[in-house]
Amino acid sequence: MKIIGLMSGTSIDGIDAAVVEIGGAPPHLSVEQISFTFMPFSADQRVRIFDLFDPATGSVDRICQMNFALGEWFAAAALRAIEEAGLFPDDIALIGSHGQTIYHDVGQDSPIRSTLQIGEAAVIAARTGITTVADFRPADVAAGGQGAPLVSYVDWLLLRHPVQARAVQNIGGIANVTYLPPGDDSLGVLAFDTGPGNMLIDDAARRATGGRLTFDQDGVLAARGRVDGTLLAELMAHPYLAQSPPKTAGREQFGAGFGAEVWAQAMVQGLSSEDVVATLTAFTAASIAEAYRRYLPQMPVQVILGGGGASNPTLIKMLRQHLAPAFVTTHEELGIASDAKEAIAFALLAYETVHGRPGNLPTCTGAETRTVLGKITPGANYRRLVRMAGNLEEED
Repeated sequence: MKIIGLMSGTSIDGIDAAVVEIGGAPPHLSVEQISFTFMPFSADQRVRIFDLFDPATGSVDRICQMNFALGEWFAAAALRAIEEAGLFPDDIALIGSHGQTIYHDVGQDSPIRSTLQIGEAAVIAARTGITTVADFRPADVAAGGQGAPLVSYVDWLLLRHPVQARAVQNIGGIANVTYLPPGDDSLGVLAFDTGPGNMLIDDAARRATGGRLTFDQDGVLAARGRVDGTLLAELMAHPYLAQSPPKTAGREQFGAGFGAEVWAQAMVQGLSSEDVVATLTAFTAASIAEAYRRYLPQMPVQVILGGGGASNPTLIKMLRQHLAPAFVTTHEELGIASDAKEAIAFALLAYETVHGRPGNLPTCTGAETRTVLGKITPGANYRRLVRMAGNLEEED
C-alpha cells in the first residue's frame, strides 16, 4: 500500500507529510519512503493553535472550529505531498493522521485520564477521497496506558539490532526514548518521555531575540552562552525526572508557563539571555542522560537521534559528552530521514490498524493489553481499500 502519514508535534511549526510504500506483516514489514513534504504553519495559524492550550482562550467554540480548520490544513498537506511525489490521489490507499495534541492528561492522579488530538479526519477523507485513520492515542489510554509513546513500536520494527542494545532518542518539543534490547523479542522494549526536548529552548530563543527567532537555529545562541550550574541543578530537581516509567510529558510540565518561570528566575540571578538558552539546552541533554542511567536496563551501545533537536550541534555535543562511551548517530546514517520519521510512523500505524493488528507496546505505554489503535473514517476509496487489505491478509 502507498500511504501518507501526517504529523504535527508539540513545536507547532507545521505539518509533516510522508508518502511511503508499506508491505508485509510484523515483525518483517517493508517500508520505503517515496517523498517527504513539510507545510509550515503561518504566524496566524500558530497563534490560533497556541490559543487552544490556554484555558482562558481555548474555549469550546474555538476548539470545535479549529478541529475542522486543522482538518483542512492536514488535507492540504496530504494533497501537496501527493503532487510533489508525482502521484495522484487514486494511487494512495490510506492516510494516517496523528492530528494536533491540545491536551494530554494521563497521570495516575488525574480525575479522568484523557487525551485530545484534533484535526477532523472526516474533513481529510472528504477533501482527498482517501480513507483516513486518526485519533490513535485514546485506544491505548482506554486500555490503561499513557497513550504514548506510540512510535516505540515503529522503532522496534525498523531499528532493532540482532546483538546490540540501542536507544532511539527523539528530540521534538518533548524528548522521548525507545530502548531496544538485542534481538527480535519486543517484550523487552521500553519507552517513555525523558523530559523537555526543544520546547524550553524554543521558548528561551523567542524571549532572547524578542520574537525574531522561534528556535535556536544551529544552536548558535546556546554556543554563545555559559551553562549556569546552579540553575541547571534546580532544573534537574524537577519532579517529573524522578517519576518512574511509564510516563509522558507535555506543555503541562514544560510549557510556556514553566519557561516564563525559568526566564524570570534567570534574570534575577543576572544571567544573560544566551546563558539561559545554554542552560536549558544543557537541561535537555542532562535529563536525557539521567533518564538512561535511572530507568534503562543497561546503557545502550548506540544512540540514534531524531527530531528537530538532532539538527542542533550544540545539543548534540552536550549529549555526546553525557552519553559517552555510547556511539551517538542519527537516523540519516541508518537510511531513515529524521524529519519524516514520525510521519512515517503514523503511516505504518494506520497500515496496522486497517489489518486489525495492535499498534501499541504495553511495556512502553503501560497499557494492560495490546490493542488496535485509531479510528477509521472511510473515504471514496474505502471499498477498494477493504479489498486490498483482504488480499494482503490472504497473502500473509
